[in-house]
Formats: sequence, structure tokens, C-alpha cells
Amino acid sequence: MEGECAADLLARADAAYRRVDADPTHFRADAAALVLEARRAGHSEALVVALRAEAWAERARLADTRARVLLNEAAGLARRHRLDERLGQVLVTRAAVNHELGRLAAAQRDLDAAAGLVHDDTARQHDLQQAALHQNIGRLSHAAAIYVGLLAREDLPIELRGKVANNLALIEARRGSFDSAVRLLDEAAKAAVEFGPQLTAIVVHSRGWVHVQAGRLPEGLRLFDAAARLLDAAKLPLGELYTEYAEAFTDLRLLPEAAAAAARAVTEFQSTGVPLMGADAQLRVAQLALLSGDPTRSLAAAGVAAQMFRGQHRRAWLARSELVVVEAQMARREAGAAELRTARSAAAVLAGLGIRSEAVHAHLVAGRLAAAAGRRTAAVESLGQAETLARGAPILIRLDGKVAAALASRLQGHDQDVLRHCRAGLRDLARHRMALPSMELRALASGHGAELGRLGLEVSLRTGSPARVMDWMERTRAAALSAVEPPVLDGLEDEMAALRAVHAELAEARQAGADDQAAALTKQREVESRVRRATWVRREHAAVAETSLDPARLRRELGGRVLVEYGVLAGELIAVVLAARRSRLVNLGAIAAVEEQARSLMFALRRLTRPWHAGALAAARTSAEFGLRRLAELLLAPLRLDEQSSLVVVPARGLHRLPWAALHGGPVSLAPSASFWVRTREVASGPEGPTVLVAGPDLPGAAREIQAVRRLYPDPVVLAPPQSTGAAVATAITGAGLAHLACHGDLRADNPTFSALRMSDGPLTLHELDSRGAAPRRIVLASCESGAQVDYAGDEVIGFVSALMARGTAGLLASTVMVSDAETVELMCGVHESLRRGASLADALHRSRSAVDRADPRAFVSWCAFNAYGAA
Repeated sequence: MEGECAADLLARADAAYRRVDADPTHFRADAAALVLEARRAGHSEALVVALRAEAWAERARLADTRARVLLNEAAGLARRHRLDERLGQVLVTRAAVNHELGRLAAAQRDLDAAAGLVHDDTARQHDLQQAALHQNIGRLSHAAAIYVGLLAREDLPIELRGKVANNLALIEARRGSFDSAVRLLDEAAKAAVEFGPQLTAIVVHSRGWVHVQAGRLPEGLRLFDAAARLLDAAKLPLGELYTEYAEAFTDLRLLPEAAAAAARAVTEFQSTGVPLMGADAQLRVAQLALLSGDPTRSLAAAGVAAQMFRGQHRRAWLARSELVVVEAQMARREAGAAELRTARSAAAVLAGLGIRSEAVHAHLVAGRLAAAAGRRTAAVESLGQAETLARGAPILIRLDGKVAAALASRLQGHDQDVLRHCRAGLRDLARHRMALPSMELRALASGHGAELGRLGLEVSLRTGSPARVMDWMERTRAAALSAVEPPVLDGLEDEMAALRAVHAELAEARQAGADDQAAALTKQREVESRVRRATWVRREHAAVAETSLDPARLRRELGGRVLVEYGVLAGELIAVVLAARRSRLVNLGAIAAVEEQARSLMFALRRLTRPWHAGALAAARTSAEFGLRRLAELLLAPLRLDEQSSLVVVPARGLHRLPWAALHGGPVSLAPSASFWVRTREVASGPEGPTVLVAGPDLPGAAREIQAVRRLYPDPVVLAPPQSTGAAVATAITGAGLAHLACHGDLRADNPTFSALRMSDGPLTLHELDSRGAAPRRIVLASCESGAQVDYAGDEVIGFVSALMARGTAGLLASTVMVSDAETVELMCGVHESLRRGASLADALHRSRSAVDRADPRAFVSWCAFNAYGAA
């Protein structure tokens, strides 16, 4: 080959590597073409360089096994032809590939062999790869020292400066130095602009991860979404990003989404054969199985991850996986002395390597195990270390520290210290919750404080003071509902329209008797996912309402009513009764008995709405009446209340769906918390808006109901099909003094924000109502299960009732079961007649129910079904 042509081929091969490094997808084909050209030309050095370039492009798309084959060939050629500097370059590149393949010893051998062969920029690449190897093994201090030295060099090439700053930022974030991490990522971003799309995507991805570690979860998700778009545009794999998504979703307690992301990551890494990142994803699968209540699956997945980490000599990650094994064994009640030793060893390893968040959790696990084994001194020591390490960390880590501190104080019998730590943790949680941009995320976040709530309630109960017990329950009851963001629907109108179109498709398919509705259901899930994700990353800040409430003010607001607030601790039901002159604390026994009766009652009421033969209906009626009596005996009789007294009831988890109005002889008003009920008192005294009456489609009884109610009001706004569209109804009821919606209702227990009222053009979801800020002063929801709410960990609920009350609705009437539209007309007319005379919804419902002919099974169900909420 002529000298000038040979030099040109070599120059083009060198340029190909630089281009592949910046944009591997775009230039991969060029590198492969150069390999063929160099083979034909017999140019050994150009072939070595071109093979290295093609291998680097293959690595970028996670084809590491193919990359290793190419690099093995390049290394052999370089040795045969004594191309020492080229061999050093190939070995540094092969070290990166072996690293990702989990062959860390082989990677270190390559780096050791390359050390004496490389110079200038390749020597800097060698140092970068050596630091990355230390970083993935868990030697963060060793890695950081190399990175700092590299950044101090003025001659460091721009692409290496970007990569080094990015990697060092991840270490700083892992150590808890988030401001330093952000500054480093700013430096990396400047380099990425000059270098190429791959580094740009990596830096955005890293910035998202740093925000997640810092507890700024919505911003982290926004950045992950941006990184996903950049990676997709560059046609680069998303497996590592899926693993990070899983971590963010876990912190947000979006466990199904986290599990799906982790599973996608595992699948991608398994299909491409990249065990280094595959092991990380496998560990995330194990953690999520544990959080989802499947310790057996968690144990298996954690065992696989531990085996992979052991083979990769990654001490920190091995410690994390062994800790999950211990936690899974604890959940299966199989943990003993060996597991305690493992947990303490994992905590020491993680703390020694500076991985603070994981070390806090490990010490907490060790403390729990020691306490369970009766080793109080060891438990207090481990829990104390968790508390100390958590100080100054992001909020979710601090919460683990506060749990540890409260558990240690409990072991030492220091009740006041337990309360102090619990209060501090719940204050931190309130700040975290306030920064979240949606009702769903705030409700889920309260689960992080569930244990603190239980520990505080346990201490409060020991005091025997009704006031202290109630004060504690109010701290955790429906706390997520105290914050609401400004109404924002921008960008979601098209998605709402798409959701209605999908529902129309499903309705047509069902009407036609089509068996295959999978395509439409998939579309529905996709639209709902886009809507939810849009709310997770929006930037609006929630306004927080005042929630403190002293007993004297509460008594004044109650105005002679009796407040009953229920709570549950360790399966036992308790109630605080606040009457005009005194308060009482009552133990009611196991909640399991109440739950069993509630299930039987709901089943019986459902049967009564169906066209069974007379014998079946009579049996269902007997069962329902027995259930009502038994629930009244369990929940109200021990409280020794006046049978005609007006009650305000704050249900505990699992009791929101009961037909409370049918359990007590006097008027009953419900609320998510006592402080919420007082807020509705304040709203109830505001100015009166218009009356809006709405009939939904396909309900003849709804049309009759609206016409009957219409006659009671002078100038109501009436919307009936086809005018009763979702948008028209939401607009009309916003700011209304009274709204009455007679329509079908659809409860979504899997995600209550998509529970819906069926309007003429499709579903009006809870999500849309909340996004529009639609909150009339009073509203009657004459639809099936409109009062049913979904419980979340941490004493939170989501449903139409809670969402509307959070937005400012002062009074609601809603059904907790299926009802017949024909049998509700008389009941609803009676309610409105009382409302016209100035009654509250609770009083109006009470009077109207007294006139219902309960002999008819469906009328009996309507008599049971409706509850009043709020003070108006």
C-alpha cells in the first residue's frame, strides 16, 4: 500500500474512534466499513485502530461480547506487529468492556498491562478507566482521588473532562455532597455540548440521578424523561436508565411502576449480556419484591444478585444484596444470629466505603434484628449508629434515622424521646410531601411515615389521655390532603379527549359482545400513564392549609355534636369520643371482626340490587340487617352515645366505606380528619353560588331525578344529555353553591384518580376534576360508589370525597355501594327539600332517610348507601 494512502487510512481510523466516542450510533457503520477497508489493504495498524473504534460503538449499544471479540483480535494484531502504544489503547478499551461484562479481574489485568504502554491522552483514558473500576467496586475514595487529579490537569481533553466530572459528581452525590455534584455536572454539561450527543445524554441522566439521591424526586423524573428522549434520539440503550427510574419510583412509593422499570432493565441486560449493570437491576428487582410483600421472590432475586456481585468482587453491592437476603428472611420469620452478623457486617462495609444512605438502612435492619433477638444493648448501638449517620442526609434517609432513634428510645423506655423523634420525622415528611406536585404522590409519600405514626400512637395510648391520642392521630390523618396545587389542565386536554375516545371504543366493543378488548384496554393504560406522569413532573407548588387544632376550638366548632375519631394499632381498634364537656378513650377490640362484618354487609347489599328470586332477596336482606346491627354493636354501642345525637365521624383505615348513616339513629357527618371537618365549617359560611343539576347518559331514573329536583330551585343550571359533557359539567360546577350529579359512577380501586362519573361524552375522572379545580360549595353525587375511597399507608385516602374536600367543598352526599337510579329519586327530593330550608347535608339526609319505604329491597339499599361528608 502506498505511503500516502496508508497514512490517510490510519488518519481516518483514528478519526473514526473519536467520532464513535462522541456519537456511536451515527458512526458505527463508518467504523465497520473502515475495518473491512483496512483488512483489504493489509494495513495492520489501521485495522487495530478501526477494530477498536467498531468495538467502542458495539459497547455503546451494550453488545459487549461482540466488542470483546473485536478487541481480542485488535490486541493480538498489535502484539504481533509490536504496536505497543496501539496495544495500550486497545487494552484500556478492553478493560472498559470487561468491566461491563463483570470481568473485573480481567479489566484490572488489562489496565495493569497498559500502564507502561500508554502516553498523553491515552494515559488519561487509562486513569479514567482505573477510577471507574474503583468506583464500581465501591472504592469511592480511591476513585475520587484519581478524578480530582485528572480535573486539575489543564491539558485534559474536553471529552475526558466531561466524563471525569460526570463520574466524580456521582461519587459526591453518593457521599451526600449534592451541591458539589451539581457544580461538577455543570462542568460536564459544558464539555458535552462541545463533544457529542452520547455524553450529553449521560450528563442529563446523571443530573437526574443526583436529584433523586438528594430527594428532589419530581425534578429527577423530569431529567430522566429528558435523558430518555436524548438516548432514544441517539439510538442508545435505556437499560441503565430503567434501573434509575426504578429507584426514583421506589422513593415515590410507585411500586408497580418501579417493578416494571426494574424488570425492563433486567430483560435488556440479559438480552445483551452485560452482567455488571444486570446485577444492579437484579438487586432492584429483589428490593421491590420485598417492598411489595413477596419475601420469597425477593430472597431468590437477591441470592442471584449476590452471586453476581461476589463474582465481580464488588463489596459494596454484595453487602447491599446480602442485606436484602436478611430482610427477606426477617419477613419470612427465618432470621437468627447468622443474619444479625450479616446485617452488622454489611453496615460496617457500607459505612466504611462512605455509602451513607445504604449504611443507615443496614444499621436499622441490624438494630431491628438485635431487638427481636432480645439483645437490647446491641440493638440500641446499631440504631444509634443509624441515627448518627442519617443526620444532615436527604429527607428519606433522615426518616430512617428518626425511625431508628424512636426504636432505640422505645427499647430504653424513654417515651418522651420516642415522641420527640417521631414528631421530628413527621415534620421532615411534611416538607417532603409539600414538594410533591400531585395528590397521588403526596398520599403515597405518607407511607414513609407510617411506622413513625404507629410508634407515636403507641406512646400516646399509654398515657391514657384522649386529648393526646387524638392530637397524635390528627398528625397523620389525611395529611396529604392539606396541600393542593393550583388548578392546571394545560397540555392535558388532548389526553382527556383521548381517554374519552378509548372509553367509547370499549363501550362499543362490550355492546357488540366482542371478546377481544385488549387493544382498547392497552390504549387506556397508555393514556392514563401519560396523564399520571405529566402530574408527577409538573412544577406547580402546593399551597398548604393550616392543620393544627386545639380541643377547645374543636368543641366550639362542633356546636353540640359529638366527634368520634377511630384509630388502629397492632390490629386493635380504638376510638376517641369528644363530647361537649368531656372526652373519652375507648378500646373496641380487634378490627378483624369489624372488617369481616363489613365484607358480609357489602356483599348482601350488592345482592339486593340484583333481580334475584324472593327467597334469595329475603336471605340477603336478613344478612344485611344482621350486619348493620353487628357493626353498630362493635363500633358505636361501646361508646355509650345518645342514639339521636349528631355525630361527626372520622373513620380509620378500612372503615371509610361503611354505611355510617345506617348505623346510628341521629345525623352523621364524616370527614377524613377532624381538622378537615373544621375547614369545611369555615367554607360553609362563604357566599352562595348557582345551583347546577346534571343528568348523565343511559339512566332514565337520573333524568326523572333531575326534573324532580329542578322544581325546587328558582333558576338552576341544568345539563342533560347531550349537553352534559365532561368539560361542560366541570366548568359549571366550579364555584357552584350546590351541584347535583345523577349519573353512573365507576370506582377504580387500582388507581382512584381515574375513578369516574360517566358524562354524555365519556368519563369525567377524579383526576380531571382535580386538575380543573372543580369544587362546588356543596355537591350531591347520586351515583354508584361515588363515596368509596381507597386507603393508602399512613392513614391517607383518595376518592371523590377527599379530593373535593381538599379543593374546598364544604359538604358532600355520596354513595358507598351500588344503587338503583329509580329508587333514589324520592330520597334525593327529600334531601333537597331540607336543604332549601337551611339544613346541612347530614341533617337533610337524616330526615329524608326517615321517609324511605324500606320494604322494597332496592329502596333499602338506597337507605343504607348514602353518607354525608363535611359540615355544610
